Amino acid sequence: MKKIAILASGSGSNAEEIIKHFQHSSKGKVVLIGSNKADAYVLDRAKKFEVPTFTFNRSQMEAGELTQKLQDLEVDFVVLAGFLQKIPANLIHAYPDQIVNIHPALLPKYGGKGMYGMKVHQAVKDSGETETGITIHLVNEHYDEGKIIFQAAVTVEPSDSPEAIAQKVHQLEHKYFPNVIESLL
Repeated sequence: MKKIAILASGSGSNAEEIIKHFQHSSKGKVVLIGSNKADAYVLDRAKKFEVPTFTFNRSQMEAGELTQKLQDLEVDFVVLAGFLQKIPANLIHAYPDQIVNIHPALLPKYGGKGMYGMKVHQAVKDSGETETGITIHLVNEHYDEGKIIFQAAVTVEPSDSPEAIAQKVHQLEHKYFPNVIESLL
């Protein structure tokens, strides 16, 4: 059984869906939730499911402390679920093609540094797009440029607000992300 670590910076709704999915899987188990924010709600979600947590700052991550923690726990696969910091080279090299991220748009559109959450949905709305969606991709040294594994789209109506777009995208994330992770294990 593969050991999965999830890194998140915010509320953790995707992390919770992944934890619940792997409670009943023979392929993997979530063994750690890591966050760069000590007050992130994802840490409360982890406690609810009795998943250990680890908090760290950018300098600790750059120095390899996060990588060491993952290796000490014998983590096999790393999932970014709303993690808003760039992954350092030491972690990418320790887990080649074993770190996956979800982005709330159809990459390569609306990706890159600073494009996350409502900023993405506002950009989709402002540009008049008729569809958006999710992209699940491997992580490399560049924001949102890793190999695309999976995409799913949803229609954007002219009357949709950025919040309505976000809700549609969240539904796709929750529906597909856990299953795509399982297929990668």
